[in-house]
Amino acid sequence: MSKKSSKTPRPHRQNRGQQTKRQEEKQYPVAIEQELELEITGLNHEGAGVGRHEGYTLFVPQALPEERVRAKVVHAKKNYGYAKLLEVLQPSPYRVKPPCPVFDLCGGCSLQHLAYAEQLRHKQQIVKDNLRRIGGFAVDGEDAVRVHPTLGMDNPWRYRNKAQVPIGEEEGALIGGFYAERSHQIVNIESCLIQHEANDEVVAAVKRIASRLHIPAYDEISHTGLLRHVVSKVGARTGDVMVVLITTELFIPERERLIEAIRQEVPGVKSIVQNINPQKTNVIFGDKTITLWGDDVIYDYIGPIRFAISARSFYQVNPAQTEILYNKTLEYAGLSGGEIVVDAYCGIGTISLFLAQKAKHVYGVEIVPEAIADANRNARLNGFENVTFKTGAAEEVIPAWKEEGIRPDVIVVDPPRKGCDEALLTTILQMKPDRVVYVSCNPSTLARDLKVLADLYEVKEVQPVDMFPHTDHVESAALLVQRETAVCKW
Repeated sequence: MSKKSSKTPRPHRQNRGQQTKRQEEKQYPVAIEQELELEITGLNHEGAGVGRHEGYTLFVPQALPEERVRAKVVHAKKNYGYAKLLEVLQPSPYRVKPPCPVFDLCGGCSLQHLAYAEQLRHKQQIVKDNLRRIGGFAVDGEDAVRVHPTLGMDNPWRYRNKAQVPIGEEEGALIGGFYAERSHQIVNIESCLIQHEANDEVVAAVKRIASRLHIPAYDEISHTGLLRHVVSKVGARTGDVMVVLITTELFIPERERLIEAIRQEVPGVKSIVQNINPQKTNVIFGDKTITLWGDDVIYDYIGPIRFAISARSFYQVNPAQTEILYNKTLEYAGLSGGEIVVDAYCGIGTISLFLAQKAKHVYGVEIVPEAIADANRNARLNGFENVTFKTGAAEEVIPAWKEEGIRPDVIVVDPPRKGCDEALLTTILQMKPDRVVYVSCNPSTLARDLKVLADLYEVKEVQPVDMFPHTDHVESAALLVQRETAVCKW
């Protein structure tokens, strides 16, 4: 026997990895592919049912509290795992039939199978749980933070004024829709029940026209093709429609025919825009944007205020609920006409202009220059002269305003999902406005930041608002009032 053949063969690297994975799985009370019967006791923040097997937590999408289900383990970690719902053995009294035909495939809506009133109650509970667990606040009983019932919609369908749809190819035809849950597999959708009907019309028209003109779809694996995404924006009250084509390069074959066909086949179109994104990335927009036809912007209203909406500007996707949220923000600000207000993370000035209706002066700060340009344009559009917008980081600009003698009575923050920058929280505690209004799209970072501000402020109440029915997302507005005897530690 040769020297080479006498050695014990070493496992292939992939086999060693599989062995390690199997060894790790043996440490859990579940195994991959194992089928179990579970009692579902609650919902997590993503809307998945929560069950336990021998004390081990399993999250089961599409399962509901008070249900007994049969599920198959598909992923396991040290402290929790995920299971696929196979059968509902005992249904919840709040289970409803989802009206969307692709609910089981699309990753867009996680709660369509739950009665809407229960969705609202669940979202209120998510806010409470985060305030208690992360913030350390009492949410029930005396001296508790009052968390109001979630403000929902009378008709929680067709509310989204913006669609961002990836485009692909299947059997020689273009497809477009939304990604299947936890994947980049496109689910072809002709009609989405939470999208404004105009968005469905735009996507269907572009798919039809681009297929007819043989414009190739982008393939993210091979990084070939041209048309990456179709973005549709609609003014809910004006009916204005903007079509945005995200492409890998500037050149579009049959461009003039494409533009003319969109004009003819999309009702209400006021703007056709191209954005060029040549990068191999999951980010939708690239750096360069050009208007192919029509206006650079479309218009819409939130309450009495008119807003110009460009291809890349951030604008809340549910204008009806946005008006409710902003009116609550205005109420919490407690303005009587003589107050100075600072709006951190002001974006395109939506909250700032709402506050300017009743404030002496509003100062808005935002780190994105394009957003500040839109904010100034929106102020001019509505004739507001009592607003000042500045580009920069809030934690740098606001102290500079303080050095200039600007002393806010109220500070409003509406940060992204990651919450407020720690330096901004320090700045708020140092400036000591009478009130802080915190608008949040993430209950966990809201609770974290309120815990910091509680050194100086009493959290009076929190109002959840259902901006995204049938999904797990919830927005909130929180009112903080300076404690009379508080001593700031900062």
